[in-house]
Amino acid sequence: MTDRADLEALFLRLGRSEFRRRFRLRAREREYLRRKGLAVVLEHGAAFIEERLAPARPANDGRQTPYRNHPVFVAQHATATCCRGCLEKWHRIAKGETLTDEQRVYVLGVLEHWLRREEAIHA
Repeated sequence: MTDRADLEALFLRLGRSEFRRRFRLRAREREYLRRKGLAVVLEHGAAFIEERLAPARPANDGRQTPYRNHPVFVAQHATATCCRGCLEKWHRIAKGETLTDEQRVYVLGVLEHWLRREEAIHA
């Protein structure tokens, strides 16, 4: 995974994007995260990454991630890990190639970092 300084630099860049900045967990998604716990939600995130991002050419790329109804979906849009185009633009992960194990761990770590920040805001 990436180190804390890299994550902070990424989140500073994301914070300059009006689009990325507007994403926050709604009460329903916060309650889901609280009820299920971060570990379970991240398991869901790993499955979403595997199914929706990891393939070299995911089905419906650019439209495969809903905007709400699961904390990971919101986190993906907030962190630009929602599609292969955003992964390429924001994270320099090339389109057209299957994600490596290291890249999958990286994406999950970015999502975890955002979710932990959201938890702290609403603690």
